[in-house]
Amino acid sequence: MTSTTPTTPATPAARPATAALITAPATGPAAGTAAGTAVAPGPRWAAPAAVAVTLVLWASAFVGVRAAGHDYSPLALTLGRHLVGSVALTAVVAVAAARRGAWPRLPRGRALAAVAAWGTGWFGLYNLALNAAERHLDAGTTALLVNVAPVLVAVLAGLLLGEGFPRRLLAGVAVAFAGVALIAVTTSTGAHDAVGVALGLTAAVVYALGATAQKRILAHVDALTMTWLGCVAATVACLPFTGALVRDVAAAPTSSTLAVVYLGALPTAVAFTTWGYALARSSAGRLAASTFLVPPIVVGLSWLLLAEAPAPLAFVGGAVSLAGVALATSRRRRR
Repeated sequence: MTSTTPTTPATPAARPATAALITAPATGPAAGTAAGTAVAPGPRWAAPAAVAVTLVLWASAFVGVRAAGHDYSPLALTLGRHLVGSVALTAVVAVAAARRGAWPRLPRGRALAAVAAWGTGWFGLYNLALNAAERHLDAGTTALLVNVAPVLVAVLAGLLLGEGFPRRLLAGVAVAFAGVALIAVTTSTGAHDAVGVALGLTAAVVYALGATAQKRILAHVDALTMTWLGCVAATVACLPFTGALVRDVAAAPTSSTLAVVYLGALPTAVAFTTWGYALARSSAGRLAASTFLVPPIVVGLSWLLLAEAPAPLAFVGGAVSLAGVALATSRRRRR
């Protein structure tokens, strides 16, 4: 969502250090360098291209998780994906540093704590919930559930950024969750499916929190450095899952292990970097709205590669949910 300063902000001493950083006002869509200076806008086509790459790779991640999840537990898959992602991002940062002749300026203090918390949440918790959800639901249904996140971003903007709760937002929330209810009814043939719906919604909540926080932190840290450090922080947080990863690597077929490598190298390292690049140059709300395209891409890829598709009523629920998201995140035209 477009960031605004709360009408009655607390003083810095009255709130936690990390929260103060996350709720600090950004300098606008161009905010995003460690020194607080404006980000170079780049070619006109660069940000749309970054969004397109992000959407396709994130859509493919739902299919990759579903494929690898047959042989890797949610814990092992999360750690394996982020180990690969951390190595890939470190290589990208090293190449960028060699071209510039200097390593990026690393955040310190509150900024570093905020990046670590963001990475542990969005990289770590989000993927744990997503991986677990796709053990119970097909990739397309999971994507439909996760993509209620833009509505949650709008709600968080109302709660945390003082943007209020216009009637359009409240109506959109009601419509979106009516669609979620249809999906839940369709898939609730047993306890496992209900758990899958709950896990998918949990992933959506973490997604919304991550997108909201990232927009604020990008006013203090550049996109690539933030993505790199966030992934490393998530990897460190997931190290207790090393035993599960070792066991699953030993037992899994090569195809599933290659899926884990793919998830770490492309949907994690590349897609989160392109997302951060685009987010530093446009509004969070506009980018969140672009994720409407992810579920159709997921359904198509899942049908082609896994021969899976959501149930017919889940399609209806997904369409209703996305309509609610569109209503909640749209702006009234000025006359």
